[in-house]
Amino acid sequence: MASSLSPKNRRATTVQGGRAPPRLAVAHTNPAVIDVSAGNAMTARGAGEKQHKLTKLLMNVIIQNSLGPVHLVMSPENTVGELIKSAIEIYVKEKRRPLLTSSDPLCYELHYSQFSLESLKTQEKLVNLGCRSFFLCPKPSTSSCADKAKATPSSQLPLTKLMDFVL
Repeated sequence: MASSLSPKNRRATTVQGGRAPPRLAVAHTNPAVIDVSAGNAMTARGAGEKQHKLTKLLMNVIIQNSLGPVHLVMSPENTVGELIKSAIEIYVKEKRRPLLTSSDPLCYELHYSQFSLESLKTQEKLVNLGCRSFFLCPKPSTSSCADKAKATPSSQLPLTKLMDFVL
């Protein structure tokens, strides 16, 4: 008798004799795979079917000692140098704290994270980076502490030389 019922009308029962909870419908999606090297979006079904070309990228730039990231929408064809310039302009325009010592983009370098020692090349295109979150920090000064000590004028008083030695 149970076999004569259609699968739609059949009801599952649990071991205790009660009804099983209804099954939830599962969404069947076809996720898009992005070909970053060419800047094209390809579908998972057919690699030859092109959808839309990336026109804008949402970038997040954390500036050193800042509380939150600066959000920018930029073209994939823009360069790292243009990203640095735009991030600094937005930071200054929004009057964020702490204030920047310089608003010149040449005084800053962009890294993948605050733990990355190597800075990104300013001519690199954004679409080739493979990341959308970055860390902006001032370029390290080229002079060392020894150079600064030599540049200070030496005094003629022996007592000040002794104090410099003690400190």
